[in-house]
Amino acid sequence: DHGDHREPRPNRGRPDLPPVGVFAGRGPRRPNRIGVTCCAIESVHGRELTVVGLDAVSGTPVIDLKPVMAEFLPDDVKQPEWVSHLMSEYFQP
Repeated sequence: DHGDHREPRPNRGRPDLPPVGVFAGRGPRRPNRIGVTCCAIESVHGRELTVVGLDAVSGTPVIDLKPVMAEFLPDDVKQPEWVSHLMSEYFQP
């Protein structure tokens, strides 16, 4: 059943990745669909902001903005090797 996301499943349906629960992945089917991310403001024209690096699909509503404070950012992010492998397919420097 595609509506029940309580059981761990292979990330992105890929059998080469370990099964993970809803909070270990970044899929859209979450109990609370409000996300938090950091991005940079590229330009401001009146009430219109243009941002870069926003971790969202184009057209996603933004409901709040806050300045980022270095003291609140995690400094010891740890992730499994399979995540690094998966993300290497997304971002090419």
